[in-house]
This record gives sequence, structure tokens and C-alpha cells, in this order.
Amino acid sequence: MSHVVPAGDVVLKIQWPHRESEHEADALELWDGDGAVRLLARDDERHAFLVERCRPGTFLREEPLEVLVDLLPRLWKRADTPFTSLADESAWWVSTIRDDWEHAGRPFEEELIDAAISILQELAPTQGEQVLLHQDLHPENVLAAEREPWLVIDPKPLVGEREFALAPIIRAPELGHSRQAVLERLDRLTSDLRLDRERARGWAIGQTIAWSVDSDYHELHAETARWLLEAAA
Repeated sequence: MSHVVPAGDVVLKIQWPHRESEHEADALELWDGDGAVRLLARDDERHAFLVERCRPGTFLREEPLEVLVDLLPRLWKRADTPFTSLADESAWWVSTIRDDWEHAGRPFEEELIDAAISILQELAPTQGEQVLLHQDLHPENVLAAEREPWLVIDPKPLVGEREFALAPIIRAPELGHSRQAVLERLDRLTSDLRLDRERARGWAIGQTIAWSVDSDYHELHAETARWLLEAAA
């Protein structure tokens, strides 16, 4: 998606234009270094920007859920334009997910596609307060830094309800890939952040299946979605 080059105390990022990362610089600008890397300069015509460099820049590994529970509310800024809405992104997934699944060779059962579409259609028009969301927030998008212990990178921003932001953490295989591990993350995150468990579960199913059909993680994502479907209240 991008070419990243460290240069002293800054990092140059040149993006391959893509709808998911179209407003990354806007998100970093809005966060203004609050829990995320600080945007230093941008050149929208060249799809390029400079951010502060994280040192030592290692991935989040120790007590990841505690760190993420602290970071998430700081990222939930009030926002509107120019960001894509979660409702519009959900509509995109609903319109493309079955064709993408067919094109990928039907890597898992169609029932998961049906479930994801139904859930997305139900959740999108019934959302709560709209805030800026990092739709790819997993431990390898959180880096050790000096200005703060941990800083978020690579937002792929959307504007929607808070429950959606848990989806990439719930499914993150680097945090443990088992039914127990996935459901423990769902329960702990929704409890600690006082979010609706069923809506978070639904968004995790919907995005996980939507992202699985165009990735190398068909089997892992499908398994995660099955566990979450079985865990209905």
C-alpha cells in the first residue's frame, strides 16, 4: 500500500492511492500526536507525508490489551468530512463481498458471507455517536516510542460508532488465535470500554469476512468469524 523510508528523526511515507488509506494524513492531522504519530508535513498531490519517527519502533507485545484500552478513547475524536463513513464502507462491503468471495475461489462456506451481509445491513443504519475510527488497529500498528510509550500508525480511517473499532483487535491472531482468546478479547474490551458487546461482535464478524476475501488470511478469518457467530448472547 505504501513505501516507507526512515530519514533521521522523521519517516517519509509515499502511498499507493487506495480508498482505505485516502484520508490517512487527515486522521493524523486531527489526532495531532495524541496517542498517534505526529504529522509533520504533507504533499497530497504526491500522496506523500512526513511523520515523526518512533524509536525504538518495536511492535506492541507486552500487556497489549491494557495499552489499547488506554489508546482507543484518545483516538475517538469528533469528525465528519473528509472521512468515509462506516455506513458507506459497509455498503461497499455488502455490494462487493459475494463477488470477491467467488473470485477468490469460495475459500469458505457461503453461510459466512450471508451472515456478514445480514449483520452489516442491520448495524450500519442503527449506529450511535460518530467518531474517528482506526479500522486496522492491531499490535503491529502500535509502535514503541520516546515521546509516549506507544504510538499508533497507519489508521485507514473511517467515521462511525465506537464498537466497530474493536474488530481488528478481536480478530488479531498475534494476540492468540483460539476461540477462547478471541472471545476473551471481545468480553474484556467491551467491558473495560463500556461498549455494546453484541454490536462489537457483529462489526467484528462483518469486517473480518469483508477483509478475508481479499487477503491471505481466509482460513484464520473464517475461523474467527465462526467463533464469533457461535457466541451470540
